[in-house]
Amino acid sequence: MMEHAPCKPLLFRLLPSRMRSAFGIWQAIIIILIVGGIMAVAMRYARIGTVHTADSYIREQAELFLQSAVEIAMLQISGHDRSSGCLDHLQVMSRDGKFVADINITHYYLMQGSGDLARCGSLGYPIGTEESHGMVMMETVVTTNPDHPKVVHPVRLVRRSLQRP
Repeated sequence: MMEHAPCKPLLFRLLPSRMRSAFGIWQAIIIILIVGGIMAVAMRYARIGTVHTADSYIREQAELFLQSAVEIAMLQISGHDRSSGCLDHLQVMSRDGKFVADINITHYYLMQGSGDLARCGSLGYPIGTEESHGMVMMETVVTTNPDHPKVVHPVRLVRRSLQRP
């Protein structure tokens, strides 16, 4: 009588007798950790780039507003009646409330013997050239409004200029 080999389940009969080695669980975990680390670094640099772009945009807006505030101050000075004195301070706020400009006028350069020189008091600075008569020295400080929801990082710009109204 013939001896029969013990019966093997179907799955073991389909697989080759010698199995190839595959990834183990620890190798899969290492690959997941490496891919996760690369993704974390990529997300960090993407966030840094986004914040930099937003800050640059706010700064550019502040610089444009500073130029507009200086022009508004020039208009105010040229339309001001100096019989009551000279302007020494102006405050301008942007329409959206994002920026505030404080403009301090430190000197009025006026011809000696001019009636305006006496009216400006300590702000009047006597000069002897007709070409510079009426020029003003001003300091403009633009700051972001901390209560505005679109301002993440505060911006402060200072510009000193010599202007002719």
